[in-house]
Amino acid sequence: MIRKLIEADRQITMNFVGQKPAENVFIIGDIEGHGFHSSIQTLWGDFNDKGDLRGVLLKYDKNFIVYAPANYDAKGFADIINKDASFSYLSGIEEMVNQLAPYIKAQPKKPRVLYYAKCETVEYLPAIPEDVHLEKAQADDAGAIIAQMKAIPQFSEGNYSVENKRESLEKGLARAYLIKENGIIVSSASSTAENSQSAMIVGVGTLPDYQKKGLATYCMSKLCRELLEENKMLCLFYDNPAAGAIYKRIGFVDIGKWCMWTY
Repeated sequence: MIRKLIEADRQITMNFVGQKPAENVFIIGDIEGHGFHSSIQTLWGDFNDKGDLRGVLLKYDKNFIVYAPANYDAKGFADIINKDASFSYLSGIEEMVNQLAPYIKAQPKKPRVLYYAKCETVEYLPAIPEDVHLEKAQADDAGAIIAQMKAIPQFSEGNYSVENKRESLEKGLARAYLIKENGIIVSSASSTAENSQSAMIVGVGTLPDYQKKGLATYCMSKLCRELLEENKMLCLFYDNPAAGAIYKRIGFVDIGKWCMWTY
C-alpha cells in the first residue's frame, strides 16, 4: 500500500532511511530541512501487508528520489511520477531506479549513471604538511569557489549558483576547505547535503597550473576528518576512474551506482 507520509511517520521513516545514511544523504537532509508539510517537497511510503515500510519516494521540486532496499511497488511509485506534470529528474541507486524504469512513460534524455562511494574511517586520510595552509570557507567565499570550479576543465560546464553556495555555507548545510595562492583559490573541497547522519563530498579540484601537488587531497583530508569526527558518514559520486582510485586510497569504498536521469 502506498500513501503520503506525514509528520506522524517521521520516526518510522527516519529509522528506515537511517539504516543506510550514505545512500540516503539527500532524503535524510530533505526531511530534516523541510519536514513533511513543505510546499517544495512531498514524500510517499510503500508499506507491506504487515504495515512495515519497504520503500520511500521523495519529490523535491522537480526531482524524484526513490529508496527501497528490496522489492517494492515500483508500478505504484511510477504512477505517482507519471501523473506529475513538473517531473524532470529521477535519481537513486541504480537497482532501485531500474525497477521503476519500465513503468515510467517518458524516456530520459540524459540517463547518467555515476559510481557511488562512502567513507566511514579517518584511517587512510593523509596527514597535511606543515607548509600547506588550509582555510575554512566563509559565506563570502562562495563566488570565489564557484569561479575556481569554472576554471577547472572537468567542472567548467557544471550548473553552479553563487547564491545557493552562499546560503548553504551560511546555514551549515555545506562547508569547504580552501588553499589560496596570492589571494586566489587554487584548490578546494566542499560538502553538501549535510544532515545529522551523513554528508556528500563535492567540488574536489585544483586549478590546472597547480595540479599534481596533492593540494585537493589535503583539502579533502581536512574536510573528511572534520565530518567523520562529527560521526557523519561520507559519500560522493565519481565517473572518472582516476579520481576513483584517489578516493579509494583515502578510505572510500564503492557502494553501487547512482542514476541521475534528466527527462
